[in-house]
Amino acid sequence: MPVPLLFHFDFISPYGYFASLRIEDMAARHGREVDWRPMLLGVAVLKVMGLKPLLDTPLKGDYVRRDVHRYARRHGVPLGRSLDASIGNPLPAARGFYWVRRHHPHLQAAMAHAIYHAFWAQGRDLSTPEALAAIDLPPGLAAAALAEGAASEEAASMLRSAVASATAAGVFGSPMVVVDGEPFWGVDRLDEAEDWLARGGW
Repeated sequence: MPVPLLFHFDFISPYGYFASLRIEDMAARHGREVDWRPMLLGVAVLKVMGLKPLLDTPLKGDYVRRDVHRYARRHGVPLGRSLDASIGNPLPAARGFYWVRRHHPHLQAAMAHAIYHAFWAQGRDLSTPEALAAIDLPPGLAAAALAEGAASEEAASMLRSAVASATAAGVFGSPMVVVDGEPFWGVDRLDEAEDWLARGGW
């Protein structure tokens, strides 16, 4: 079987949101599946790289504010969250996702889309397990079980392990797609990643 595309992303990343809406179609065109792997920009950018968040970076922050809205308008992507709104606590969403990935693996893509839609299209605060469980969940996923799972040490441990693995693999931004070991960073690199898939590299 062809190796899945490794899709690294953070739910607080608008560019990760944009890429999440395209990655499955891109993979399907080349007979691949998607391996969904949330990471934490707060670890990669702030702690490991020692950088400021994009929006807090002079000059670049103003550009990102324009660029995100420009992309959303061009591609018809719903955007119901202000980029300057508080992101809240990003841990429950990422932990909840990994709990779903382990216990309901067939729902992981649907769960990723549900979280992204709630956070970015609807502008909802997902700072608690209860808030996460209150979103429009994939059929077959019980809200009470998700809330309990997202608050569990099991989910926290899975997220810590995933973040450590992503850092060790050189993942530093959202989104990052790895195609047969070749990393492509940014939603603006998806076309290049697809060309790599089509040509088998260069």
